[in-house]
Amino acid sequence: MKLTALGVWGGYPTRDAGTTSYLLQSESGYNLLLDCGSRAVTELEHELQPTQLDAVILSHYHEDHIADLGALRQYRQLFPLGEAGWDGMILPIYGHAENEYEFSKLTLEHVTQGHAYDTENGLNLGPFEISFLKTVHPVTNFAMRIFEKKTGQTIVYTGDTGYFDALIDFSKHATILLADVYFFKEKSKMPNHLSSVEAGEIAQRAGVKKLILTHLPQFGDLNLLQKEAQDAAGSVSVDLAYPHEKWQL
Repeated sequence: MKLTALGVWGGYPTRDAGTTSYLLQSESGYNLLLDCGSRAVTELEHELQPTQLDAVILSHYHEDHIADLGALRQYRQLFPLGEAGWDGMILPIYGHAENEYEFSKLTLEHVTQGHAYDTENGLNLGPFEISFLKTVHPVTNFAMRIFEKKTGQTIVYTGDTGYFDALIDFSKHATILLADVYFFKEKSKMPNHLSSVEAGEIAQRAGVKKLILTHLPQFGDLNLLQKEAQDAAGSVSVDLAYPHEKWQL
């Protein structure tokens, strides 16, 4: 499978780049959007036609993770039938149901349909098996462990979270750990986001193959952020996400 960064900032877009959104594509051609932050639709157009998405899955309902959902719905609602093979397929959007109001907004008649994922038993979605872990964050957020059945490759995406020990077992031996890192080393033990060192320690203790830093801060030296994470991660390779960077698993 292939993972492509669309938006990488936390909080708000800046420097011609948007907030958290990733495209995950399987060998079978299934296209899954992980979160839908600001600029997701226009960045997605550089990778594939937005009408080619098979599903969207959301970690939580903070605006920097859902800002472009409205634009995505409008795109699919207004795109001419028959153009570029568009057949008007209703797009499934998966989110948690612990916030009934936000969950209700995922459905737009004839355009999108909201589906509550089963946080206890997981979700079979196309070529993927997905399990969930509630994280430490001011609003309900679920990390996801996404397993591609055909290849055995695994991506763990934290969504937004502060540090807690269960992230280590949840990330065990993942091919990629895609981690929310909004703080430098000096701001560890925060209740909402990971620091560089915390992400590196999780990656090292979980034995993942690669750590990718996302939900990045707008201020400070990002090369230092990466170095701090790398020092803590030891032999685990650490990448700093940027828009349209791709990882082939």
